[in-house]
Amino acid sequence: MTQFKFEATARNDLGKGASRRLRRENKYIPAIVYGGEEAPQSIALEQREFYRVLAIEESVYSSVLLLNIDGKEQQVVIKDMQRHPFKPTVMHMDFQRVDATHTVSILVPFHFLNEETCVGVKQQGGMIQHLLNEVEVTALPQNLPASIDIDVAELKEGETIHLSDLKLPEGVSITALAHGGDTGVVSVHAKKGGAQEAEGEEAAE
Repeated sequence: MTQFKFEATARNDLGKGASRRLRRENKYIPAIVYGGEEAPQSIALEQREFYRVLAIEESVYSSVLLLNIDGKEQQVVIKDMQRHPFKPTVMHMDFQRVDATHTVSILVPFHFLNEETCVGVKQQGGMIQHLLNEVEVTALPQNLPASIDIDVAELKEGETIHLSDLKLPEGVSITALAHGGDTGVVSVHAKKGGAQEAEGEEAAE
């Protein structure tokens, strides 16, 4: 269920000043772990390995992680990540504890397949428009998908794939659909000026 493991230590020196000192050291990221039956715990997450994984593994955002906090392992998911507005650094992390018996909600990215052979683009001259890039899903931790694939090969100009059209892994549901929020995910629309150009050609003929 877990594929990423990170080291951390409990943090007793709290407050904004303490967090700034941690970040200045370039060794730790201030973070909090909450959820489950245990009380929330402030931690200092070792920065080097986390940054390495963050740079190469998109699935870290939607996977169950293993935090080793002073020798005690906890399974968690990322619930929030505060980044610096212009520096490539993480300011603070929120982790939620998970277990195999309780569902968790998490954002999962979309992967759009076969865009280069899409009917609405290749044959009809349209353009693909991504309306959403990710969606919140609810599932048991062991069923969480790293991503959701959407095949747009047969999508025609003027058509839209909605959340309710997606094929999901077993045990996974889209949180918004449970509340009646069925929205578009990806569509093919005519290129700007295409309709006017077509009308002009017809008039010339």
